[in-house]
Amino acid sequence: MPIKNLRIPTPDGQADAFAAFPDDGTRHPGVLMYADALGIRPVLRELAGELAGHGYYVLVPNLFYRHGTAPLTELPEYIGEEVRPKVLAEVMPLVNAHTAERALMDADAYLSFLAAQPEVAPGPVAVTGYCFGGLLATRTAVAHPDEVAALAAFHAPVSADGTDVFSKLTAQVHFGHAETDLTPEALAELNEALDTAGVNHTSEIYPGTAHGFTMSDTSAFSPSGMQRHWDRLLPLLAHTLPTH
Repeated sequence: MPIKNLRIPTPDGQADAFAAFPDDGTRHPGVLMYADALGIRPVLRELAGELAGHGYYVLVPNLFYRHGTAPLTELPEYIGEEVRPKVLAEVMPLVNAHTAERALMDADAYLSFLAAQPEVAPGPVAVTGYCFGGLLATRTAVAHPDEVAALAAFHAPVSADGTDVFSKLTAQVHFGHAETDLTPEALAELNEALDTAGVNHTSEIYPGTAHGFTMSDTSAFSPSGMQRHWDRLLPLLAHTLPTH
């Protein structure tokens, strides 16, 4: 799957990014994919490439472009438990500096850029995200109800801004939670809030998973969790962003 390196103009500069899409001369529905806090790296390129292979134009921006181009930190090829504390200590200042105001400013720029690409079909798009990126995806869908038809977030703090914001969601939603991130009681409260807000959603705990279960370069990776992720994500996109 072709990978195209890009630069997205924003009010604060230029965000480096990449896109994966079928190089078949036709236009495809757009998907804005937010990386986890560890940022753009080979596993994200693999994720975007696999999704693009199902008929989508997948745009992945460097969330922390204000601090430099990706990669901002030297990550080991495999992030095991012994190196995780050091890696998190390096990336958390970037996460903390990425305020909600910055996130919404960037979302405006990313969606405008995505819509303007010649390979992207007109119409609504989807937003997906992992970990911190899932929160950013949720914020994007809340802020752009007319542009975002589908929202999918995995092992993400989707209710970090409170549950009142769900009333602004018009997208169809899937939240896939890690077993270590959410108790069944907390899941029930979250889903009740989604129901009360009238959100068309599925929201579930993936059995036997830990935070970060979609990332194959970490010790949290779960093959069954990753497969469940595809089993939920692909039908959601097919229903909301038909490719034919």
